[in-house]
Amino acid sequence: MGVKRFKPTTNGLRHAVISDFAEITKGKPEKSLLRPLKSSGGRNSYGRITVRFRGGGHKRMYRVIDFKRNRFDQEAQVLAIEYDPNRTCRIALIQYADEEKSYILAPLELRVGDKVVSTVDSIVDFKAGNSLPLKNIPLGTAVHNIELKPGMGGQIARSAGTSAQVMAKEGPFAFVRMPSSEVRKININCRATVGQLGNVEHETKSIGKAGRSRWMGRRGHVRGVVMNPVDHPHGGGEGKAPQGNPHPVTPWGKPTKGYKTRKKKKYSNNYIVRRRGAK
Repeated sequence: MGVKRFKPTTNGLRHAVISDFAEITKGKPEKSLLRPLKSSGGRNSYGRITVRFRGGGHKRMYRVIDFKRNRFDQEAQVLAIEYDPNRTCRIALIQYADEEKSYILAPLELRVGDKVVSTVDSIVDFKAGNSLPLKNIPLGTAVHNIELKPGMGGQIARSAGTSAQVMAKEGPFAFVRMPSSEVRKININCRATVGQLGNVEHETKSIGKAGRSRWMGRRGHVRGVVMNPVDHPHGGGEGKAPQGNPHPVTPWGKPTKGYKTRKKKKYSNNYIVRRRGAK
């Protein structure tokens, strides 16, 4: 598991840094766990563009991931570590005793042949890939794929290299430090998977050329200051002109670039113990 750099034989390769995919053990995905994935091109159900600068991209199939891990006390064996084009982390193909297969997010330490289990109250080893309620996880343990409501399925800490940490337990809540450094109260009956997610080097990747962004379905992002006044509030002026506004805005006049949009009385404020960036 690492990154691959190239000799600067072309401008596109000069700064490119990609994964070496050394941890991948299976080339083609499991057909029974694939679903079609339609590209929207940034358009809504009326065909109108609601998200700009989307379009093109390589065709993909969605891999059905088991975020709930609700086959309790049934041991499964890891058959392969695979690449998933729909997410930054790797996925693991596991098989239960009845030969049913499923995909889970692959932690850093998980290897082919390992056994993983999801449990409710049974005591199991706290090794990577095992899924338990927060109440059964020791303090200081690194976890990922954390539920926000019991039985809802994991929603927190699912991208490459991330993990959260169980800090404390008090009454019906566990205090969990998020990857953003925010400390949040979560119901102790919510489930989490032990371990840090793999593909840690993802943050060191460099796209290297514009074409690779197009493969991902991202089109060129045009700055507002180079548009005409009819197209953007920042547009117009003679030659190269600054935005002119006292604060940057969207094409529709809403403040942007760091403007806080979170509601002051949002219900989940009660569950945030320490905000990210707090001193």
